[in-house]
Amino acid sequence: MSSSVPHVVVLCVLLLYCLSVNAGVAEPKIRCNEAERQALIKIKHHLANDESVEENMLSSWGEEEDKRECCEWIGIQCSNHSGHAHVTKLDLSLPTFGHSNAEYPEYHLLRGNISSSLFNLKYLNHLDLSHIFFDDNVIPTFLGSLTKLRYLNLSSTSLVGEIPPHIGNLSSLEYLDLSNNLLKPKSLNWVSHLSSLRVLDLSGTNMSLANDWVHAVVNLPHFMTNLILSDCNLPAADVVVSSSPSQSLVINSSKFLSVLDVSENHLSQSIFQWVFKYNTSLVHLDLSFCQLEGSIPTKGFENMASLAYLDLSVNFFQGIIPESFGELISLKDLHLNYNDLDGFHPKSFTNMTAITYLDLSENQLNGYIPEAFGSMIALTHLDLTENHLIGIIPKSLGNLISLKYLDLSSNQLNGSIPESFGNMIALRNLDIANNELKGEIPRSIWRICELQTFGAYNNSLSGQLHLAESPSKECANFSLEELDLAENHIMGSLPNFTFYPSLTSLSLYSNQFSGLSKSMSQLSHLKFLSLSENSINDVLSEAHLSNLISLSTLDLSTNPNLVLRIAADWIPPFQLSYIHLGSCTLGPSFPKWLQTQDYYSVLDISNSRISDSIPDWLFNFSSSLTLLDLSNNNLRGSLYGIKPSVNLSTEYEYGTTYPDIDLSSNELEGPIPSFLVQGISSLNLFNNSFSQLNSLCEPSLLLVRYLDVSHNQLSGELPDCWSKAFYLRILILANNKLSGKIPFSFGFLSNIQVLQLRNNNLSDELPLSLKNRTELLVFDIGENKLSGPIPSWIGTSLTNLLILSVRSNRFNGTIPLQLCNLVNLQLLDLSSNHLSGQIPNCLGNIAAMKELNQNEHVSAEDAYSSSKGLQEVPSDFNREKLALVWKGVISEFKNVGLLKSIDLSSNKLIGEIPRDITELVGLISLNLSRNNLSGHIPQQIGHLKSLDVLDLSKNNFFGQIPPSLSQVDRLNTLDLSSNNLCGEIPTTTQLQSRDAAAYMGNPLLCGIPLPINCSDDKVPTTSNNEAMENHNDNDDDEFITKGFYISLALGVMVGFWGFCGTLIFNKSLRYAYFKLLNDVEDWAHVTAAIQKKKLLQMFRS
Repeated sequence: MSSSVPHVVVLCVLLLYCLSVNAGVAEPKIRCNEAERQALIKIKHHLANDESVEENMLSSWGEEEDKRECCEWIGIQCSNHSGHAHVTKLDLSLPTFGHSNAEYPEYHLLRGNISSSLFNLKYLNHLDLSHIFFDDNVIPTFLGSLTKLRYLNLSSTSLVGEIPPHIGNLSSLEYLDLSNNLLKPKSLNWVSHLSSLRVLDLSGTNMSLANDWVHAVVNLPHFMTNLILSDCNLPAADVVVSSSPSQSLVINSSKFLSVLDVSENHLSQSIFQWVFKYNTSLVHLDLSFCQLEGSIPTKGFENMASLAYLDLSVNFFQGIIPESFGELISLKDLHLNYNDLDGFHPKSFTNMTAITYLDLSENQLNGYIPEAFGSMIALTHLDLTENHLIGIIPKSLGNLISLKYLDLSSNQLNGSIPESFGNMIALRNLDIANNELKGEIPRSIWRICELQTFGAYNNSLSGQLHLAESPSKECANFSLEELDLAENHIMGSLPNFTFYPSLTSLSLYSNQFSGLSKSMSQLSHLKFLSLSENSINDVLSEAHLSNLISLSTLDLSTNPNLVLRIAADWIPPFQLSYIHLGSCTLGPSFPKWLQTQDYYSVLDISNSRISDSIPDWLFNFSSSLTLLDLSNNNLRGSLYGIKPSVNLSTEYEYGTTYPDIDLSSNELEGPIPSFLVQGISSLNLFNNSFSQLNSLCEPSLLLVRYLDVSHNQLSGELPDCWSKAFYLRILILANNKLSGKIPFSFGFLSNIQVLQLRNNNLSDELPLSLKNRTELLVFDIGENKLSGPIPSWIGTSLTNLLILSVRSNRFNGTIPLQLCNLVNLQLLDLSSNHLSGQIPNCLGNIAAMKELNQNEHVSAEDAYSSSKGLQEVPSDFNREKLALVWKGVISEFKNVGLLKSIDLSSNKLIGEIPRDITELVGLISLNLSRNNLSGHIPQQIGHLKSLDVLDLSKNNFFGQIPPSLSQVDRLNTLDLSSNNLCGEIPTTTQLQSRDAAAYMGNPLLCGIPLPINCSDDKVPTTSNNEAMENHNDNDDDEFITKGFYISLALGVMVGFWGFCGTLIFNKSLRYAYFKLLNDVEDWAHVTAAIQKKKLLQMFRS
């Protein structure tokens, strides 16, 4: 038996040999045509690998003996007729080399030129050169001679310019793809000559000059199946469908057209007249991104029984989804997202039993989710996000057992999450975030075995979070990768995560969790962990983090009772990119385990109760650092002696992000080290004890955009070295002990927008160089010892100013009229100086103060950036604080964007209040107190309806209080005391309900709330002498004082004796004077007699 085995093997080998010989005889080997082989070699010589490709893509093409058979070359296919081979197919597309067109849409393996040797391939019927980068960029005309071509694909080949009309000679062509190039034809007339064409793809072709495109489409073959004109910049044209030959523009219908894509063009509603002519054949219709307006046609779609794909997304459709959609029985994909649709017809989705993909997101849909959705059992994708849907989520959605993607986020859905959701066994992505859902998360959710992402953030979900306790009861634990339940009211301790090993992202911030779970340490795939803004009262140790080997983001911030108790010598198994531990308890010692983290972009340990010095190693910044925040701790000591081993770049590189460093509100002291500003974008040293600035006079300051050293102990003169700070936009040196002049080099801060030098001892006049800083938005130099007149160039050069504060200095002279040019000004504070003269009338021209605040909750940045004529406001502007006298108290305000104020108090101004000021209807505060102003309070003061504060006290205003003042409903603080106002206080609640102190010191003023009653003739019952005496007693700032009476008496005496003495001692002058008196007497007598005679004659007549 065993001896027969070799014989069997021999017989099998002989049999296989005979079969192979017979096969060779039956099918002779295809031999390459030599002329065509040479043509292909020349084609190869015109092509080369793209510079990004290392492999030789045409290595099989060659002259070597083993490569001479061209029909075996990659991308070549030959025909065989009686042993004569001819190249019929040349395909050098991405799939030929094992790449996907969809995966690499812009990828090129080859580059070069289209060789004219193609003309020698006489039998070529299939040519695909897609995704080759052609250097000559034009379609060669000789392609029109390849008359046997049935397939031509030149897509994504960097072609530009015209499409040669010679392409119209290819009468056998069935497939033509010239898409994704930069072609710009002037005519499409050649298309009408392609009598065999079935598929035409010109997407991405700029046809803005091809005004005959509609006529070309008219003459396309009746058996055309695919027409793709997406993103073609089609010229505007109304597509007219009519059976009348007299119509100038008639679109013939095809019985075979199944795919029509004219997306990303500017079309009109008339396109539907054409589309509906294909109601029996059309399968795929794409009209997305076409700027279509109005309602979706109510008639036409009901007859499109074959339509399987419909995309009307990203248009301007309004109204409801029409009833006719319910007749699209074959529809599988429906895209209506990004429109303005606001409702459903009850029968819109009645018969859509075949639909698998439905996207209605980003509309204005209101009302309830239709119950009909629960009958679409074939649905795999349902997206209703960003609408105005209300009510509860229908339980019937649980019937969608094929659904893989469900997004109901960003609506106003309420009620609880349906228990029936657990029946959607195929669900992978569930998003119900940004709604008003309440109650606990049903445990049935965790029975969805395919669930990968679950988002329910920003709802009102409550109760505890109950995950699977064992792998046998639930199965979502094996698939769940992302869980986001942030911004809810979920409480209790964190659940057991032991059976959720696939979690990569866990976001539970802004809830009411109170305790941790050591099972967190089992999440070895976790990359993102956020537990911030909870009520965690627990201790976190290295045991909670020991196995989180994939963790890159750790956010435990804003848990004041969370204590991180980690051993100093612990080495974490992870390298974090984002570390957010602010407002936790890390101290009192500086956390040493942070030294092991080498590549973090963000480190925030602010307000973490650290009382220690900053270790040197912390300043060995990585190149990826974007934020270092150590603010609001008790960090102490000097940084001046620290020498980091790694220094950041001092040269600007485009596209590079430079870090922000915040060391504010600590106890740091000594000089500011130069390394601290080297290669950074922002440095905040607010509220420390730094004493010197001189180290900043190095090139390291070059890249800094934001520098705040306010509320420190800086003293001496400011260094004059700021010309190198080219990118500096915000400089805050307020509340220090700086003295001397403002440096001339400040005028070279070419990008400065915020300059705050408030509350120092700076003196002398403003440097003229500041005139060049036209970008300034905030200029605050208050509370110094600056002197001289306020420069007029502030109003002529700094025309973008929003805030100007020079309060509490020694400026003198008049208010420059040029300040009226600051039309964007929202805050003007010139108080507590030595200014004299009148208030300029033109202050009423400040346009920004004429604008009412429409939104009381808008941020400072938004308020400023929306002002007229302004440049970009620094993103850091919302950090700023400004010192203002508000309701009689100096306060620091943050977010002053809505505060529109004029403060001219405590000066020596005279004259009346300009009437034009009453046109500044956006004013919130007006303070003109402690001046020598006089006249009436303008009757139009009531126009300032936004006023919260009005202080006109300690002036010389007289007359009555304007009744219109009672119309200012928002007026909180009013002070008219110590003036000469008279009459009755207007009888309105707004004015009479105030404290009497607001009116005191006006002796002739009466009525509630003053103790002085008014008589019937509206005068006080007390004597005027008593009132005047009281007025003088109450006003220490009045013009009429004891010195006034002494001066008056001296003036009368000098004037009287100066005149009378002259008459006594000068005889001739005395005679002339008395002669003048006699002449005047005579003239008066004669004039009276004549007038009397005329009157008598008139009465007699």
